[in-house]
Amino acid sequence: MKVVLVNGSRRDAGCTYTALSVVAKELEAQGIETEIVAVGSRVVKGELDAVVKEVGAKVTDADGLIVGSPVYYASPTGEIMMFLDRLFGAYGNELRYKCGSSIASARRGGTTSTVDVLNKYFQINQMPVVSSNYWNIVHGNTPDEVVKDEEGMQTMRLLGQNFAWLVKSVDAAKKAGIELPQGENKIKTNYIR
Repeated sequence: MKVVLVNGSRRDAGCTYTALSVVAKELEAQGIETEIVAVGSRVVKGELDAVVKEVGAKVTDADGLIVGSPVYYASPTGEIMMFLDRLFGAYGNELRYKCGSSIASARRGGTTSTVDVLNKYFQINQMPVVSSNYWNIVHGNTPDEVVKDEEGMQTMRLLGQNFAWLVKSVDAAKKAGIELPQGENKIKTNYIR
């Protein structure tokens, strides 16, 4: 089993990466392979199409997706939003029914609104959203400060454990012959007629 973790920060090894690394460590301790992909810095460099294709290929074969973003103006970064719009537009069918979760890192505020925006991608795409014992957030202005956020670190560890449990549960269900929901064709209603 494998989980792809996406770092939406412009800093490849900053606060968001630090939080994602804690989640990845817990997943790996549970026997699940992980890969953290830096997206934010690549979008800034003009590599949006390439990184969407790269991550799209990875999530097609993965069992779950975790998206992390620092807080910019009480929201996810513009880079991660552009990336997710394109990723879900192109690879949404491959992500359906796979586990998903988001994390946010901030110096101080805006984390819950950031997580809320990120989770909507999973919810609209029929992905089970994995939680922890609090909102999936960490606080700190540097990676060293993030590590000192004891509650945030615990939240990340438990997120990794919960994510591993749900991924394994979905795998066990498939092996037991429990089929994915058949679903229905999407009905789209326009409000103005």
